[in-house]
Amino acid sequence: MKIRPAKVGDVPTISELIRTFAERKLMIRRSLGELYESIREFVVAVDDDGSVVGCAALHVFWEDLAELKCLAVAESMQGRGVGKLLVDACWDAAREMDLDTVFTLTYVPGFFEKCGYRQIDKAELPHKIWNECVRCPLFPNCHETALIRTAEPAEELVREAFAAASAAR
Repeated sequence: MKIRPAKVGDVPTISELIRTFAERKLMIRRSLGELYESIREFVVAVDDDGSVVGCAALHVFWEDLAELKCLAVAESMQGRGVGKLLVDACWDAAREMDLDTVFTLTYVPGFFEKCGYRQIDKAELPHKIWNECVRCPLFPNCHETALIRTAEPAEELVREAFAAASAAR
């Protein structure tokens, strides 16, 4: 299994992976236009045959805050560590950009906790992160769990990062 930056030619497969989970109301649907515009945010998992079998994106919100989103793994490849590889690749990308805090919103918090994330109250996240949520068919009755991973586990540093991002909007 290889993790690499996504290419423009990967967009149809990324779209199909996301569509599969969006139809189950587990993710927000993404248009092809959105995917092409944000292709640089994506990494993909490629199997030995060169087929894209998973994707994830890291979206930067502020100088010290990013979101891991669009994590999708083909059902035939689930349970093989592909998701963890993608999550780790996004964390590594965040660290390379000197980002200390990455959050995610998910219906499978246990998976992210195994990847080093911890649950927080959604109210701790800056309001500007909710801009995509209004497109979700479950809005405003969403039951996703908010989780974060930080480079520094100190609670005060986490609160400062979210406060700074909230103040900047």
